Amino acid sequence: MKFPKELRDKKELGGTTKNRKCSIIGCNEIAIRSLSENSWKKYIEKGGLSFNENSRHKIYLCKKHYNQSNKSRKTQEKLLQKKGFLDNAAGVKKGKWDF
Repeated sequence: MKFPKELRDKKELGGTTKNRKCSIIGCNEIAIRSLSENSWKKYIEKGGLSFNENSRHKIYLCKKHYNQSNKSRKTQEKLLQKKGFLDNAAGVKKGKWDF
């Protein structure tokens, strides 16, 4: 539900990363990205990082840790893409006249 501007408290409803710290344990840098915990959790853990969970299910990352987790994400997606391509090629049905 969207409230009118007069009733909206921007600090309460909107999550900005301007004053947020990086969610990675031991890092105190200012975050440049806020990412969904559901979609990025596995990539961050594959990259060898551990993070503090919060109630909003967001992960805030600084530039260094975002690059590290993004590399992990791209390699995982590339592996899945190749695997999916091979699976699709093997499952192609041949027609009546194909040998």
